[in-house]
Amino acid sequence: MEEKVFGLNDIVEMKKPHPCGVNSWKVIRLGMDIRIKCEGCGHSVILPRREFSRKMKKVLKKHEEE
Repeated sequence: MEEKVFGLNDIVEMKKPHPCGVNSWKVIRLGMDIRIKCEGCGHSVILPRREFSRKMKKVLKKHEEE
């Protein structure tokens, strides 16, 4: 299985949409746990890295490093 590459401040799409109807999330914390924030309503969720990797579909927008 391919390794999913994501970074801080990337916008990702999850397999299931948030109850508010939006399916884009911003990665706001990396570590053992990943914290993501809904782009629609601003709700944030903490997921273990393994679970996040399983539930993430793809990276919609990469954060550009300056």
